[in-house]
Amino acid sequence: MARGRGWDGPGRTRESGMSDAGEGLSFATSLGTSTPDEIRLLGQSLTTDLMGKVGFGELAFWLVALRRPSAGEVRVFEAVLVALADHGFTPTAIAARLTYLSAPDSLQGALAAGLLGGGSRFLGVTEDCGAFLHRVLEERHGALPGDEAGWDELALTAVARAREERRFVPGLGHPVHKVEDPRTPALIGIAEEEGLRGPHLRLFEAIGRVHEQVLGRRLPLNGAGVCGAALADLGIPVELLRGFALLARAAGLLGQIAEEHRRPIGMDAYLSVDRNAVYVDPPVNPPVDPPVYPPVDLPGTGGDQ
Repeated sequence: MARGRGWDGPGRTRESGMSDAGEGLSFATSLGTSTPDEIRLLGQSLTTDLMGKVGFGELAFWLVALRRPSAGEVRVFEAVLVALADHGFTPTAIAARLTYLSAPDSLQGALAAGLLGGGSRFLGVTEDCGAFLHRVLEERHGALPGDEAGWDELALTAVARAREERRFVPGLGHPVHKVEDPRTPALIGIAEEEGLRGPHLRLFEAIGRVHEQVLGRRLPLNGAGVCGAALADLGIPVELLRGFALLARAAGLLGQIAEEHRRPIGMDAYLSVDRNAVYVDPPVNPPVDPPVYPPVDLPGTGGDQ
């Protein structure tokens, strides 16, 4: 079947999954198909080859990468999912719980409300950090550094450039873990054990060593950032990294909603705000532009939770 070319943004093309006119209507996919008697996924029989033989994490990786991951890749990938699943009463969890309070008949609405809150200040740092590291590696000149000093030099240049351009360095700092995010050394250790401590993780570690020289204070490498680095080292396209953070958080949010059903706190959260609301007169000259909020609790850095 002939394949056309589609437009996918400035300077980019993509394969079209639709056949050319005159060949009959058909749509190409490398994912799932079904007939009255069989379901196939990734070229495999769903019931014979996959069910009971492939874990969900392995399948999620396979669906995106279109290759079956090694056992080591599955271990690192699933460690990322575990690291990002839940982090307590974050805005995403509170949004899910309050939506469930308001509409208990809409479980999907509560889950969606929490996922929609994944952005640049909470959860989205996974993608932001992976993209930042990937861009630095893509723009470098020459071969990858061969020692720690070389990585430190590359990292120092990247942090200084970000500071000059008044951009945040994603993956630095955390509103709770002020000294060390425990997820960071744990994930780096797992990647090292599996031989998957690649250039994105090494650059991220180097940023942790040198950023104080530019920013003037030491901040921890946060868990969302190290997850982005690890996923990028697995070859996951950086444009899709946030999707895996959301996949992980979906499990955590489902747990939050289940707990809200068993032991609700949504009504207390609502009443604590509503019953303590105090009217104030509006300013005489209200600002025209909306306020710009820095990453949570960490001016000049990339926040996370």
